Amino acid sequence: MSDPAPVPQAVGETRTLAEGVHVTTLPCGTRVATEHMPHVRSVSVGWWVDVGSRDEDPALAGATHFLEHLLFKGTAHRSARDIAEAFDAIGGDSNAFTTKEHTCFLARVLDRHVEDAIAVLGDMIRNARCAPDDVEAERQVVLEELRLHEDTPDELCHSLWCAAHFDGHPLGREVLGSFETVEAVSNEAIADWYHRQYVPGNVVVSAAGNLEHDRIVEAVARALEGVEPQPVAGHPHPRRAPDRVGDRRVVVQPKPIEQAHVVLGGPGLPRHDERRWAAAVVDVALGGSMASRLFQEVRERRGLAYAVASEQQQHRDVGIFDVYAATSPGRLDELLSALRGELDALRRDGLTPDELARAKASLAGGVVMGLEDTGSRMARLGRALLGGQPYRTLDEILGLIDAVDEDAIAAAADAVLGGPYTLAVVGPVEEDAADELARWCAA
Repeated sequence: MSDPAPVPQAVGETRTLAEGVHVTTLPCGTRVATEHMPHVRSVSVGWWVDVGSRDEDPALAGATHFLEHLLFKGTAHRSARDIAEAFDAIGGDSNAFTTKEHTCFLARVLDRHVEDAIAVLGDMIRNARCAPDDVEAERQVVLEELRLHEDTPDELCHSLWCAAHFDGHPLGREVLGSFETVEAVSNEAIADWYHRQYVPGNVVVSAAGNLEHDRIVEAVARALEGVEPQPVAGHPHPRRAPDRVGDRRVVVQPKPIEQAHVVLGGPGLPRHDERRWAAAVVDVALGGSMASRLFQEVRERRGLAYAVASEQQQHRDVGIFDVYAATSPGRLDELLSALRGELDALRRDGLTPDELARAKASLAGGVVMGLEDTGSRMARLGRALLGGQPYRTLDEILGLIDAVDEDAIAAAADAVLGGPYTLAVVGPVEEDAADELARWCAA
């Protein structure tokens, strides 16, 4: 690898978060965070933008995800084919994703090619064309993605659940937007959204692997040469926690398929809540493994479903906790009875000592194995900086999991399993069944 060109702008102060983990803020406001992993030969790098679907005006719903697609369509310097060929030429993988709170463009490459990857991703972030022809072509791709979403009942069920649970709040909207908003949004509106949100103060670059922090900082600085600090324009809807969850406790969407897909859940914990470690243990014990209560009761003992699981999602100011399963429509009541039975029993009685020990060990193992690749380390850094979270070493995380005791489980279970619940059902079920199904939502 040749020596890098001179840095085109002075770099800011560098902070050390842990051994091998550093953060530098460039004068333009972009933060660069790296983690050195000396025993690998690759590097994962991500350009994170602090904008997600919850930040959109209702008429712009889906615009952030639309932009994620458009940035691969070309820049002032590279065509879409140039971008694709650039990553092929260095043996790298590239991708992107949009969530309700951020957007990420990422690549994984051999360590000797990381500066090339940073240059291409930086060009995409900084110089997207948003050309009218590209917008029209990609509009059709996004509409096909929406159709695929409609044809995937478990995803559709989760979307309907969020819309009902967060009734009227931006967190309830689908990240993809809707057919109406995607078809109606103009090229000018998307370009304006891009120029307002893709500003240096909204960007974090994180990288993990066999790297040198200073060289990564220099590469990002070169990609942003000439960029001046810009104030963040803000969002039409400043991020605020929902004042309440939705009044629509049950939503049913009839669909001519074989199974009834079910999501049942309620409020969870926000990202900064220290009870989240205990809630994660509750999640594992309830539906996070083959030894979990839901798997054993719903699948193994009753044979009600092939797949059953629980999950928690944490946003900056609010969270959700839900369970998912699918069964034959004639066994829907039996399934809901089993789900509520396990939720209520865990809240009432907590976990046995053996369950607690197994769930903690399972969670700890998942954390350790999940952080053994460069992509997960890169993502952890990026999300921590965007979310304003303290950086914790792996040993600190394992210590927090190990400290979860019966009292912590009781407090977390009371917080996330207290109801009232929201229920979504997709499948061969009549819409007027909602009133009868509402009994499963009571606190």
